[in-house]
Amino acid sequence: MTAIKVDHVTKIYKLFDRPIDRLKESLRPGHREYHRKFYALNDISFTVEQGQFVGIIGTNGSGKSTILKIITGVLTPTQGTVTVDGRISALLELGAGFNMEYTGIENIYMNGTMMGYSRQEMDEKLPEILGFADIGDFVHQPVKTYSSGMFVRLAFALAINVDPEVLIVDEALAVGDVFFQAKCYKKINEIRESGATVILVTHDMGTIIKYCDKVVVLNQGSFIAEGEAGKMVDLYKKILAGQFDPGELDGIGQKAGFADQLLSELKERGPADGTQSGRGAGEAQDKGGAACSVLEAAAIGDVCAGRQTDLSKDAAVGALCWLERLGVHKGRLNYGNGAAKIVDAGIFDHKGELTNLLFKGKPFTIKMKVRFSRTVQDPIFAFTIKDSKGTEITGTNSMIEDCETGTAKAGEEVTAVFEQEMNLQGKDYLLSLGCTGFEHGEFVVYDRLYDVVNLTVISEKNTVGYYDMNSRVRLERPGKV
Repeated sequence: MTAIKVDHVTKIYKLFDRPIDRLKESLRPGHREYHRKFYALNDISFTVEQGQFVGIIGTNGSGKSTILKIITGVLTPTQGTVTVDGRISALLELGAGFNMEYTGIENIYMNGTMMGYSRQEMDEKLPEILGFADIGDFVHQPVKTYSSGMFVRLAFALAINVDPEVLIVDEALAVGDVFFQAKCYKKINEIRESGATVILVTHDMGTIIKYCDKVVVLNQGSFIAEGEAGKMVDLYKKILAGQFDPGELDGIGQKAGFADQLLSELKERGPADGTQSGRGAGEAQDKGGAACSVLEAAAIGDVCAGRQTDLSKDAAVGALCWLERLGVHKGRLNYGNGAAKIVDAGIFDHKGELTNLLFKGKPFTIKMKVRFSRTVQDPIFAFTIKDSKGTEITGTNSMIEDCETGTAKAGEEVTAVFEQEMNLQGKDYLLSLGCTGFEHGEFVVYDRLYDVVNLTVISEKNTVGYYDMNSRVRLERPGKV
């Protein structure tokens, strides 16, 4: 039986450059349009069967939250229809329906009434809600006096303990400490086992893989695919890395045209140092200051000129800088004396694919390309991984690892390759890179890139703290072997 049917749903917003344009258009309907159309969703269709646990994934701005708001009735679609069979409980914006002047108890009863429950029914549910929220006597105080943690715990406890037939969760499973999160996941498992339907939107791919029966992938407001969790996560990784091919390449013209577009984008960003390749393809520099090599830019030039007409789209995308494809962090910081420059860097998973998503327990590789403007003796190559709060979690460098780097000559480009296993917990991190050394006994920084790209660790099992010790557990009982 179908619990939710999304049928050709489109959501269009009108964007006006100036407030006066909105007034002009409203006063003269049917005449000139002063707005631009923004498609938050464009012809989205999928179904969710009763009892299914369905995940919706996609990059920021792909329309995930919009489709959930339409399913729950918060938004009305511009076109198309949504049919829901069952009582919905939604964890969209936790506490959005709370009155800040009311006490916790008063908000529980008020929201219960809004969900269609009687006073008697809420009396029966109250102990379970209060026990789940675990905020003590604060429940009798106005919610405006709550800490942010207490507020979202009460809101979550209320939404998840009302026996929903359809549960909608939008990035709401990261509330509270690790113990409260564990309690949340346990409760969601109970809801799932009861036969309820669950739709989950999250950037935690470990949760998606562990819980979801089916996953829907959205990108820039469009439906991309639906299917088994592992395959859809792989597809999502390709979208993040800029390697997703939305169409088929049916001829030489399309291949050359795609490469021509890439070359045009690279040239628009300007040459990194004014050099040109023998085939006229400039050395392109990305927005973060990392440059593609002359050979890579020239390879695109070959395709544009028809000299490599059999080059696939993936190969053409591969000619882009690694950092360009991973997405350079806007908040990055870089400095150094310029004797060396980090011109590119990439993160590669256990399959050798360039990606920001890494699986816990799997090997991965960090590569860093450094170009030297003068001769440097024994340069040190390093990387550091921080959490979102800026705490340095782990990292290493070529000197710690006893890797002799020798002499790097002026004009030489060296790639440092770090191979290791990912044992960090499943969450988001930031990668920093550096090239340093010692000159006349003094420590010197040639180039450093702080927080240059993000990386996300996908985990099916998180332990306590920052990393997993890969413990093995066994029980011993007296008298038994």
